[in-house]
Amino acid sequence: MKQLLTLLCLMLPLPAAAEMTATEFDTYTRGKTLYYGLSGTPYGAEVYHEDQRVQWSFLDGHCKEGRWYAADGLICFVYEDNPEPQCWSFVKGPRGLVARFENDPMQTELYEADESDSPLMCLGPEVGV
Repeated sequence: MKQLLTLLCLMLPLPAAAEMTATEFDTYTRGKTLYYGLSGTPYGAEVYHEDQRVQWSFLDGHCKEGRWYAADGLICFVYEDNPEPQCWSFVKGPRGLVARFENDPMQTELYEADESDSPLMCLGPEVGV
C-alpha cells in the first residue's frame, strides 16, 4: 500500500512556479544587466536602473531607453521608439528568470542566460551626410 501511495504521489503534477510580483521583479533586477536567450541562442540584454527605467538591446549595438510598470499582474515595458506596452510574466527558475511574452504567449519565452556588471555596448546616434 505504501508503494502504491508513493507511486501515485510521483504521478501528480508539480505545482507551477508563481509569477513574480512587481516588488519581487524590482528587487531581483534593479542594478543588474541581464542577458536573455531564446532556444539556445542569444536574444538580447536589458539594464535595470532605479525608478523602473531600463535600457534594452538586441546585442546589435543599438540601445533603446524605456521603463517598466506593473499592470494586471504582469510587467509591462514601453520604449522610446514604441509606446505600445509589451507585457511579460516572469518566473524565478532554478537558473534565473524565465519570461513569457503575454501579448502572444505562444511566440516568445526567454530565459536568463547571464548577468553582467558591464554596461551594454551602445553605439552613438547614426549621423548622415
